[in-house]
Parts: sequence; structure tokens; C-alpha cells
Amino acid sequence: MSGSWPQRLAAHQSQRREQGLWRERRVHVRDAVDDFAGNDYLGLAQDPRVSQAAAEGAQRYGAGARASQLVSGHLEVHRRLEARLAALVGRPRALLFSSGYMANLGVLQALCDGTTAVFQDRLNHASLLDGAKLAGARARRFHHGDLDDLACLLRRSTSEAPRLVVSDGVFSMDGDVADVPGLVGLCRRHDAWLMIDDAHGLGVLGAHGDGCVGRAHGSDEVPVLVGTLGKALGTAGAFVAGSELLIEHLLQFARPCIYTTAEPPGVSAATLAALDILEQEPERREQLRAHIARFRTGAEALGLKLLPSTMPIQPLLLGDNARTLRWAETLRALGLLVGAIRAPTVPRGQARLRITLSATHETAQIERLLDALAELTIKEGRP
Repeated sequence: MSGSWPQRLAAHQSQRREQGLWRERRVHVRDAVDDFAGNDYLGLAQDPRVSQAAAEGAQRYGAGARASQLVSGHLEVHRRLEARLAALVGRPRALLFSSGYMANLGVLQALCDGTTAVFQDRLNHASLLDGAKLAGARARRFHHGDLDDLACLLRRSTSEAPRLVVSDGVFSMDGDVADVPGLVGLCRRHDAWLMIDDAHGLGVLGAHGDGCVGRAHGSDEVPVLVGTLGKALGTAGAFVAGSELLIEHLLQFARPCIYTTAEPPGVSAATLAALDILEQEPERREQLRAHIARFRTGAEALGLKLLPSTMPIQPLLLGDNARTLRWAETLRALGLLVGAIRAPTVPRGQARLRITLSATHETAQIERLLDALAELTIKEGRP
């Protein structure tokens, strides 16, 4: 594509609009809508105890950390948070990152190079795919959740190349959970390391809210475990948990950690409070499971085409971009906020409403959403 820079940008944007893939950023007034689009699965983002801890942490340590972790930005509150996160998931150590995206970029860039063979699930998060590209690794993608396909790729790889298998723990757009025991077994047989990004499982799954990996699979089975703090824990940032050797390696070589100002201390203090609530109030996870069951039962009665997810992520496949946007806008007008997900976030032809549930939703809110979906099916037919 030739022409000036403004012409190039305008042409790209025009094409995206024509394809029905244009995205808009809006200012959301949370009190004005029922939020079925966010990832606040346990309702901790607006818990007053978490907010109070954030304020007190900022007052004690300052609004910002002032420097990167290896300069002067690593504070006592960061040290305590890393220790709590490591204990939650049953690892020797944990290391904080500014976001899940940066954690995945940092890990893959630090572990991999042009000699590394990386095997990724086809539906992995963009940050995992981008991390392998940044590292220049020889990356192959296996069919989603297909262990036979992964086994075939592993058998074909040369024995000299270091091998790393990478998968989401819970897939953010489909809501299904990786077969972690199956992945562990394959990696053992083929002398590969396993990296799991459990962004959407942490806080929701596991006997302790420790996710789909957590204490059930130690560092010898899943050497690299990534978790985020801005979903079920309701704050911000991310961490990588693993062995002493792994964490020290990341401190030396993970550029997004080395060259980024450390996490604001108020955020770390808020996350510590969220971890207290996670530990002390397991009924939040029980309430969340009840909401998921209620919504799925209601959607099934309407004949809606939900993907088979037992997670708070409940994707409603509509297929058509225009229809997906139309349904999302109709729901928004009724005060119901849902995600309208289209390519490239999901494969073409698989546009969907990404409906997410929280422990703090009320039954009446879920029923109101189901009533609105019922009206849409009457008006436009079932998807």
C-alpha cells in the first residue's frame, strides 16, 4: 500500500469499518449498567476493603514505586505480595510484572531464542503468541486442546532443541479449561517444559482459589506458571511463579521486568487485601458457580448456542459481525453491558457475545439478562 502516512492509516481504518471489525473505546458509568463484560469474577474490584487497602498503601509508600525493581522500586509491600502469591500457588517464589501481557512477553523473551522450539495452543492469548515472535523462537501451533496433534508435533521436533509447550489455563474467549494433566504427561515424555497462563483460572478454580494448576501441579510438572491480578483478584498487574532458578533467571533477563517501573505500592496492598478475602470467603466461589449454573439453565431453555463452558466466561455464538454488534447495542440500551467479540480476537465467522458472570451479581440481574436475550431471539430468531 503506497501513499502518505495519513492515507495509509485512513485506508486501514476504512477497511476495518467495512468489515464490521471497528472497535470503540467508551467511558463506562458502572452504576448505569449491569456489567456482564468484565473479568471481576469474585466482585473484589469494588470491595471497600480492597479500595481502603489501596488508599492506605498509597499513603504509606507513595502513589508510585519511583523506579524499576532492580533499582529502588522493590518495596516491602511487593516482597510480601510475592511471598503470598507463591504460597497461594504452591511455588518457591513469585515475581511481579506490570500486566499479564508484559509477564508473558517477559517470560518467553527470557527463556527462548532462535534455537528454541515452542508449541502453542491455537487459541492461546495474543501475548503468548507475541512473546514467542519477540524471542525469535521456532513456534508451532497445535489444534485447540488436541493432545494428539501436540504429541505429533513433539515427536517430529529435533531432540537437540529445547522445547517449551505453552497454553492458556482457561481460554478467555471460549471459557474452556486446558487438560493440564494431559499436557504434563506429554511434556514429561518428550522432555519439554510446560508454561501455563492461568489468568482466568486464578481465584476461580482450585480448592483454595489457586487456579487450574496451583498446588495440584508443582514446579516439577508446570515449571512456569503465570497469573494475573486484574481479574478474579480485582486489582492490577501479574506474576510469574516457579523455582528459585526460574525467578532469578527472569530477574536477570526478562526485559519487561528489568526496564519497567515497579507496580504502584497501593495496588500491591490492595492485592494483599484481596488475597485475604479469597482465603476467608470461599462462599464467593460457591456463589459464582451457582450463578453460572442458573445462567446456563436459562440460556438452554431459550435454545441459545452457548459454548460448553463451566467458567464465568459464557460465550454466545452469533457468527455474524453485524448481528453481534446489533445484539450488544440492544442490550446496552437496556442497561446490560456484554462484550461483542469479533476477529481477530476470535476466528472469522465465530463472532460472539462474551457474557461474564460475577459472584456479586444478583439473581434479578441474571434474570433480566435472560429476559432481554429471550426478546432478541423472538425478534431475530435463535442464533
